[in-house]
Amino acid sequence: MDDNQRLEIEAATFRRLLDHLDSHKEVQNIDLMNLASFCRNCLSKWYRAEAEERGIDIDYDAAREIVYGMPYSQWKEKYQQEATAEQLDQFNKKQS
Repeated sequence: MDDNQRLEIEAATFRRLLDHLDSHKEVQNIDLMNLASFCRNCLSKWYRAEAEERGIDIDYDAAREIVYGMPYSQWKEKYQQEATAEQLDQFNKKQS
């Protein structure tokens, strides 16, 4: 595999990950954080950081829109649920 093929595969894998997250909106960010220590917002921050490292200026909201497939405020209004006490407790324990 050459570098270009590797890059294409990695890009396709990232798009597949975004599609998978998009098809599972019931999975909340706090669930992802509790299970995997990253969430859609983390992906947005990583996307922005990688763009900036390459001299491409993209703000956090634009990166979020790429990851969420819509403006974050719209996604939040449509799909974000209130975190349960158990989810918050698990999150807080993990942060300690």
